[in-house]
Amino acid sequence: MNTVTFPDETSVPALGQGTWKMGERGSDRAAEARTLRLGLDLGLTLIDTAEMYAEGGAEEVVAEAIAGRRDEVFLVTKAYPQNASRSRLPEACERSLKRLRTDVIDLYLLHWRGSVPLAETVEAMEKLVRDGKIRRWGVSNLDVSDLEELGSTLSGCATDQVLYNLEARGVEFDLLPFAARLKMPVMAYSPVGQGGDLLRHPALKRIAARQGISPAQVALAWTLRGGGVISIPKASDEAHLRENADVWKVVLTPEDLAEFDSAFPPPKRKQPLEML
Repeated sequence: MNTVTFPDETSVPALGQGTWKMGERGSDRAAEARTLRLGLDLGLTLIDTAEMYAEGGAEEVVAEAIAGRRDEVFLVTKAYPQNASRSRLPEACERSLKRLRTDVIDLYLLHWRGSVPLAETVEAMEKLVRDGKIRRWGVSNLDVSDLEELGSTLSGCATDQVLYNLEARGVEFDLLPFAARLKMPVMAYSPVGQGGDLLRHPALKRIAARQGISPAQVALAWTLRGGGVISIPKASDEAHLRENADVWKVVLTPEDLAEFDSAFPPPKRKQPLEML
């Protein structure tokens, strides 16, 4: 499996596991945890979650999934922007640690920008690193101008997690090149889109038929084609999870990539950062 390296030289799988919408129904939690554990068995050892997901419920599902296997996992979670202040971030972090049943978070992200000054959030993040509560910090849903605002502290930012898929290519114009210059990987959430419209697109279906695989595998492979991106799809069940894990067998041809560019043109100018 391909890996991606953070600025501190820590390497992680380029394909991880997302957990958005997990933990929302108690009756589903055991199955969701089993699916995440299977992902660990298949090498998908980066798990991304957030305090927002099911108001902590997804973090509890992750805790069940990684019980007894914490050392195998690169654990990512995110804080609400209203909790990103000097006083509230330590409290939010402690709540996440308790729900995750761990003593340290591998990567802690600001979920999106709110009213708290970024400089204050970074200060609070750096203190959490010094206190041993988190190993590194990053951001989510921040554009190039936001990252530039971090100034010299940007060197401590491990990643920017953003919406990135065939239907949302705006970050290719400036954010992806900006991150590449910093040797900072970008995390792609919703890599196969939302609601299924992308997977029903005729171009995607044609390429999937040529490859003999599913449209979801094609869309996921596309996000991983150039390196420097960590893709974090959510799998709804074990069959879906195995399909995701097999994406490394997919080799997109120049013909495939050209057809993608025709159906989903890359950006030619700066676009507003898209987010869900």
